[in-house]
Amino acid sequence: MKVAVFASAAVIALAAGMGAAVARDQIQVAGSSTVLPYAKIVAETFGETYPDFKTPVVESGGSGAGIKQFCEGVGEDKIDIANSSRSMKADELESCKTAGVTDVQEVKFGYDGIVFATDIAGPDFAIQPVDIYKALAAKLVMDGKLVDNPYTKWNEVNPAFPAWDIAAYIPGEKHGTREVFETKVLDAGCDKAALEAAGVAKDDVTKTCHAVRKDGKAVDIDGDYTETLARIDANKTGVGVFGLSFYENNADKLKVATVGGVVPSVDSVASGEYPVSRPLFFYVKKAHIGVIPGLKEYVEFFLSDEMVGPDSPLAEYGLVPAPDAERDAARAAFEAGTTM
Repeated sequence: MKVAVFASAAVIALAAGMGAAVARDQIQVAGSSTVLPYAKIVAETFGETYPDFKTPVVESGGSGAGIKQFCEGVGEDKIDIANSSRSMKADELESCKTAGVTDVQEVKFGYDGIVFATDIAGPDFAIQPVDIYKALAAKLVMDGKLVDNPYTKWNEVNPAFPAWDIAAYIPGEKHGTREVFETKVLDAGCDKAALEAAGVAKDDVTKTCHAVRKDGKAVDIDGDYTETLARIDANKTGVGVFGLSFYENNADKLKVATVGGVVPSVDSVASGEYPVSRPLFFYVKKAHIGVIPGLKEYVEFFLSDEMVGPDSPLAEYGLVPAPDAERDAARAAFEAGTTM
């Protein structure tokens, strides 16, 4: 007997109790391109450590896309875990519940920083959020009026920058990195009072701050960071947005910019000194625990200090480990079955 779709945790339990065969015996994970390499390291190590379980399948696609897929429902044809470089939004959680995914376990496993980088042979960039806003915003306030962004070269934005044509490769809107980019960079560099004085309605100020120009100067990258790196390789005067870990693993090809006078590093992100950093998450479908073989063990293994502690392979790759107390709390919350 094959159970094709499970409508709820109760149905899963009932089917298991009746001896129904589970059609899928391999954990399925999708989501954030930032979390992807970390999850792959854990999945591969898990497969080697626990030979009785198949190595989990980990795919990318972006935080938003992964959460959307995760929230499609409960059952052996639905994924078990969504990786995300941002926290799940209230409307996404509501979408989950509407589709029957009523018990979602949120797991924060560490931190990452977002960096700006150019080709290794390029000049040094000392960036402030206002510089990025002036270079990439769709509209700017000039002489008290809201106008289309007139800047075409970086040195028009900041005379300390090179006279390069503005070309920025930024995360696409489906990536969790995009939301952090908007809130930590564009929003921080935006003069909200000037927008209101120029006639922008108060309710539209944030949207205007986050709106990016569409004239080719800012290019959305919907793939992962390897695509951004390829763009920089093809355009030596381009500026790309990357995760800290990706940059550190490609530091022979890229030159990183400071932001707010701070060099991005594991230490500056962990201390909170570097301004463009964020926690990393994955979301577990509680109804699948005990049904999909190895799911509980995989999460416990992921959260172990062996994987996410200061001397772990994830830390070696670039993860900024959470403080000891946070790691302990994450393990305790998962064991207790705490849901959102």
